[in-house]
Amino acid sequence: MNALAATSRNFKQAAKLLALDSKLEKSLLIPFREIKVECTIPKDDGTLASYVGFRVQHDNARGPMKGGIRYHHEVDPDEVNALAQLMTWKTAVANIPYGGAKGGIGCTPGELSISELERLTRVFTQKIHDLIGIHTDVPAPDMGTNSQTMAWILDEYSKFHGHSPAVVTGKPIDLGGSLGRDAATGRGVLFATEALLAEHGKGIAGQRFVIQGFGNVGSWAAQLITEAGGKVIAISDVTGAVKNINGLDISKLVNHVAENRGIKGFNGGDAIDPNSLLTEECDVLIPAALGGVINRDNANDIKAKYIIEAANHPTDPEADEASHILIQTNCQLKKNILSKKGVLILPDILANSGGVTVSYFEWVQNIQGFMWDEEKVNAELRTYMMRAFKDVKEMCRTHNCDLRMGAFTLGVNRVARATVLRGWEA
Repeated sequence: MNALAATSRNFKQAAKLLALDSKLEKSLLIPFREIKVECTIPKDDGTLASYVGFRVQHDNARGPMKGGIRYHHEVDPDEVNALAQLMTWKTAVANIPYGGAKGGIGCTPGELSISELERLTRVFTQKIHDLIGIHTDVPAPDMGTNSQTMAWILDEYSKFHGHSPAVVTGKPIDLGGSLGRDAATGRGVLFATEALLAEHGKGIAGQRFVIQGFGNVGSWAAQLITEAGGKVIAISDVTGAVKNINGLDISKLVNHVAENRGIKGFNGGDAIDPNSLLTEECDVLIPAALGGVINRDNANDIKAKYIIEAANHPTDPEADEASHILIQTNCQLKKNILSKKGVLILPDILANSGGVTVSYFEWVQNIQGFMWDEEKVNAELRTYMMRAFKDVKEMCRTHNCDLRMGAFTLGVNRVARATVLRGWEA
C-alpha cells in the first residue's frame, strides 16, 4: 500500500471513530493547494537539467502550514500528499498552532555539486515564493536537505519580501536558527520512548535498541539513548549495517560515518545484512529511515517488544493498523500481524514530532526577536512531548483503541474542531 493510501486509511478510521460528518471528513482529506513546478538549472558542465518540484499545502485551520522539503529521487505527488496530510495531524497532536504541508524535488542530491544544489534551491524558491510565508506556509529541512538549504531559501525569499528569518525553520544558528534544533527529532524520539516505557514500569537504561537509519534522526537518537543508559546493539544506513550485542560505541560510529560517508567498514562490530536488521532480537526497534519498511512480508519475524516510528510512515497498515477497536462495533475485529504478537507501536505522528515542535520554538523566537538558550528549548520540548503522549493515551481510553488510532483521533479531532469553529458549514 502506498503512503497516500495508508495515511488516508488511518484518517478514515479515525473519522469513523469520531463520527465526523461525511462532508467535513471529505473536506479535511482534500489538500488546500497542490503546487507542481519545473526547475531548470545550468549544470556545472554547462548543460541544462530540469527537475520537478512539489509543494502540497494540506490544511491551515489551526495556523500556518508547516512541513519539510525533501530532495530525493523517489519524490512524487502521492508521497508529498501523504506527508503533507501527516503533518496536519502531527502538528495537531503536538498541539502547536500549525497546519500541514510538505514539499520536495525529484533529484539525487548526492549527484549534484554544492553550487548545483544552490541553483536548484533558488529556482524552486523563485517558483513558490509567493505561496509560502511567515504566516502562510513555513518550510523546513527533510531528507536530502539541511540548514544550508534553508539558508538559501531564506536568502532567495528575502529578495522578494524583505528580510524574513521566520519563513523557514531549521536554519543555521547565525541566521536565526534555534539552539537544539539539529537534535530535536532524535531527542523527541528519546522522550517519547521514555514515556512509553514508563507506562510499563521500564526506563531507557538496560534496554536493547536496534535503529534503522543513521541520518540526522537516527544518529541523534542513538547518541541520546546511549547517554541515557540504553544499549544500541545494531544500526544500518544505505551503505551497510553493523551489530554488537554488547553495545555499539556510538561516538566512534559517528566519527567513522563522518569520515567514510557511511557505516560500511566500521570495525566496532560485525557487519550484517541490512535487510535482516528489522528482525534482530531487541527490546526496542526504531525505524528512522524510509516509509513502508515494516510490512506483511517481515512483520511475523519482528522480535522487538516496542516499535518507535522515528521515520514517516515506516509501518504498512497490513502489518499494523488500528483494527482491534471494540467500541462502536458488535464483534471482535481481526487483529493484524503485530497486534497478535503483542508488539506496541508508538506512531510517527507522535514519536517524531520533536522536530516540528522545536521548529515552532524557532519560529516563535524569530517573530519575537529573542533567542532561547538550549536548556530552555530542551525543557520545553520534553514538556510538549510528555503532554502529547498523555493526550494520546486519553484518546486511547476514550475510544478503546491502540496508540496509532489514539494519535490519529486526537489530531483529526483538533483539526475538525478548528475547522468548524472558523465557520465551516455542511
